[in-house]
Order: sequence, then structure tokens, then C-alpha cells
Amino acid sequence: MTMSEVKQVDILLAEDNSRDAELTICALKQHNLANNLIRVKDGAEALDLIFGRNGQVRHQPKVILLDLKMPKVDGLEVLRQIKSDPNTKSIPVVVLTSSQQTNDFVESYMLGANSYIVKPVSFENFSKAVADLGHYWLNLNQYSQPSASAASDSESDPAN
Repeated sequence: MTMSEVKQVDILLAEDNSRDAELTICALKQHNLANNLIRVKDGAEALDLIFGRNGQVRHQPKVILLDLKMPKVDGLEVLRQIKSDPNTKSIPVVVLTSSQQTNDFVESYMLGANSYIVKPVSFENFSKAVADLGHYWLNLNQYSQPSASAASDSESDPAN
């Protein structure tokens, strides 16, 4: 599959907690930001959706909302794989987690997370936070997907 055949997804939500996923989707829908959203329940599903079984990029989300504490493959490993692949490293990844552990925060940014948001406890605050980040990443942020040739050029360019 070439980059031109990659399926466009606005938001990939990687969240194992059904309640948090429902709240996130509800908040995005209230602001008309969930039209092209895919939710996966663990890190293995996220990686399979993005890379497929053969390792070639299948879906190119405009933004990934990534929980850290997920079964099968944790969010940090998902982030590591996304940011280490030249075809996906430019995808914005927003860590949306309940973890307030300093090591999770530091490692997320070291691996290339674009933002780290601790889930607010109240629904109103959670809904506002999700709507604000959806609006920013989908409507305000200028995002360009790398072309297949640009990705292969950067792999072969010794300066990169």
C-alpha cells in the first residue's frame, strides 16, 4: 500500500477503559469532531490499525489520543513505534491518561509525544479538555502528511 492508498482517519482513540472512551467520544461528538474517529481497546489493536500485519502504514490519523496503561501493548510502546517510523513520526500523539507519574510524563515527551494531558475527574472538565484538544488538533493545527518519497528520502539521506 502506498502513502496515497493510506486510509485517512481524523482521530484514533486508543483507550481500554470503556467509560473514558465513551466520555471522550461524547465530548468530541458534542463539538462535531468525531465524524471520522476509530477507537481501539489496546495497544496491539492501535499498532495493527496503523501499521497492519505486514508493517506497512494502513491508516494515517490526523491525531492520536493515546492512553498509556493499556493491555497487550502499553501506550509508551505504541508511541515508541509510531515516532520511530519515518512514515508515522509526524502524526501528532496526545497522551490522554490518568497517570500522573513523573516517569510516564518524562518518557512520553522523550519518545516524541506532542502533548500530555491528565484526564480530569469531573465530566465537565473532561469534556472541555477533550473538545479543546480535538478542536486544536483537527481545526487549528496545520498538519501535512509526509509523502512516500519524502519518507524514503529521509531514510536514505545520511544527514537525517
